[in-house]
Amino acid sequence: MHAALSVLGTMAGQYLAAQSAQSAQAPTKQPANTSILVTQPAAAPTPANLCDACHAKPKYYDGVKTHDYCSKRCAATLQRVNGSSKGSVKRSPSKAARAMCDYCHKQPKYFDGTNTHSFCTKSCAQKAKKQPGPPPKFVGKILDLISTILIALQPSPAPTKNGCLMCGKAVKSHGHFCSQTCTTKAENGAPMVLEVPAGHKTFTNPDLVADQFKASWRHQTACPTVRRVYKVIALPSSVAKYEAYRSAVEARGNFVSSGRSAGNENRRWHGTTRECSLGDNGNCTLCPSPTCSLCSILRTSYNLNLFGKKTGWGRFGAGIYTSSTSSKSNDYSNNTKPSNLKAILLNKVVVGKGYKMTQDSTKLTAPPAGYDSVLAEVANGGTLNYDELICYTNDAIRPSYLVMYDA
Repeated sequence: MHAALSVLGTMAGQYLAAQSAQSAQAPTKQPANTSILVTQPAAAPTPANLCDACHAKPKYYDGVKTHDYCSKRCAATLQRVNGSSKGSVKRSPSKAARAMCDYCHKQPKYFDGTNTHSFCTKSCAQKAKKQPGPPPKFVGKILDLISTILIALQPSPAPTKNGCLMCGKAVKSHGHFCSQTCTTKAENGAPMVLEVPAGHKTFTNPDLVADQFKASWRHQTACPTVRRVYKVIALPSSVAKYEAYRSAVEARGNFVSSGRSAGNENRRWHGTTRECSLGDNGNCTLCPSPTCSLCSILRTSYNLNLFGKKTGWGRFGAGIYTSSTSSKSNDYSNNTKPSNLKAILLNKVVVGKGYKMTQDSTKLTAPPAGYDSVLAEVANGGTLNYDELICYTNDAIRPSYLVMYDA
């Protein structure tokens, strides 16, 4: 159809030109008081003389004036653009003036006589539609939230013999993090717990966490299976107070010189009440309940001001009680919500110089003068069936690991 119209338009233009030429050659009578019309030859084709619609053929000269178009078809096109055949004609931009296609950036954008489109051809327009554009802002927020949830649900880093608990990379020296970057990242997230992969040396090596739990189970019952282990990350300020206390005890007792650890530091178990699902199925989120003893200890460590609120008394007075016997501390581990697991804490405790006792002394608020703690031991005629270690200073103890085992 377009080809036929183009041919007809061209033929019409040629016909009009021929008629104009014949009219110019034939002698005509002119009115007495009018000027004679003088024909002018067609101008040589130049960019300025090309049709304003197609920019391909010379503008039509009717013998009097040069029009803006080359044919009726282009005249109709210009009339649609301008809205009327009267007045000035709106000219389409030249190829050089048009910006490049938004897709291929090689050809000028297509001009349909009224609007300049974003693409040069239908092909580029279709290709551009296949490329997804940026999502709306609310969609982006939803995608970010989904990404965060998926990251949180991802399994712990692949277990290595000594892997970083933040990124999973191998740790060259003793510790839980591969670099200061990961250490700082963990500290910035404190207080929190990080799950220790089952293959990590902290989990299964002799005398480390899971094996220590099993080796120290002394009750005449089957030892439950440890299912998960979490490293406790305390606030740097809390760690600093503990280390300062340990240094002070070491300065008094010089334990390192006798082959013991600084401050005669030891690891002891502590059972308490859990009101939430922390530790279940990899859940590392501390609950906000002020009455959840487990999360309170993990958040701010132990507090002597809370002594007696659960049990109402202590064999050796107002202190913080721990034991080297995991089954002893298990007696104090309780869930207020249904769970297949129980929780127990493995703590670092500055024992210092411990005062040994075998009989109850419920009025104590501090160890005897010259001592740093009380060592309650099992003895014939004594009141204990299993050992206990009692400290009377908040900074003498910090939770180190959360251990989840079969209830």
